[in-house]
Amino acid sequence: MSAALLLPAMLLDAALGEPKWIWNRYPHPAVLMGGLVGWCDRRFNTGRNTRLKGAAVMAALAMGAMGLGRVIHLLPDFGIVEILVTAILLAQKSLVDHVSAVAKGLRLSLKDGQRAVAMIVGRDTEVLNHSGVARSAIESAAENLSDGVIAPAFWYLIGGLPGLMLYKITNTADSMIGHMTPRHREFGWAAARFDDLLNLIPARLSAALVALTNGWTKPAPILRDAPLHRSPNAGWPEAAVACVQGIALAGPRSYHGKMTDYPWVYPEGRRDLGAEDIDHTIRTLWRAWAGMLGLVVVLAVAF
Repeated sequence: MSAALLLPAMLLDAALGEPKWIWNRYPHPAVLMGGLVGWCDRRFNTGRNTRLKGAAVMAALAMGAMGLGRVIHLLPDFGIVEILVTAILLAQKSLVDHVSAVAKGLRLSLKDGQRAVAMIVGRDTEVLNHSGVARSAIESAAENLSDGVIAPAFWYLIGGLPGLMLYKITNTADSMIGHMTPRHREFGWAAARFDDLLNLIPARLSAALVALTNGWTKPAPILRDAPLHRSPNAGWPEAAVACVQGIALAGPRSYHGKMTDYPWVYPEGRRDLGAEDIDHTIRTLWRAWAGMLGLVVVLAVAF
């Protein structure tokens, strides 16, 4: 049942993405989730025992999200609302649109490219050159292929709409409070660790889909470089994209005026990048999406 409903949801998301005429009038579910997490942060991230409070908040958010997913699933609508909600919570088309905007901006000027990539990454973009802008966009695309497309689809297949809702609230919480900062190191610990757990399989599935759908048959460089990433999961799709495109990703970058010397992913790859490499990444994303769609079709037919 889950695969049969996920199939039209994936196609709907790929075709329409996030229509502005809807989300300019109504708040996107991701915005509502973010607002709820922000309220919890302001309300409960105070005083002592903040790690315990953060764990309790994450548990409450998880149970609430799963409960809401179950209620929607039980609506007598032949699955139409569930398909629409699932399509909204997938992000293939919007991911491609955001990454395409960086390529378009970079073709106009470096400043336009910097402004566009600043919308999707957290590093200092004003110090990036053309290669840095392209590299940042490609890294974001690889990571968000897993976080925004493959992982939500995976958890929908595993747990239906409750599973998808659980993943989305966890991923939202991690993006907002799962940081190693003085304010969130303790309070966001549970959100960060739970997000790592939920992404453990999808990140590796994303890497496999990227490699297989783009004709890459040498797992050794991916297995070598993926664990070098500061995230236990993000390195997998990033290493796969780097390998299939023959480019070096990651490496040194600046956050809040401080340069950090991160290791290179696929260091033997080309480091002089441009807008055409972003275009290549977009084709890579669509091939991986098609691979996931094919897997869903197989599951829908089999079960």
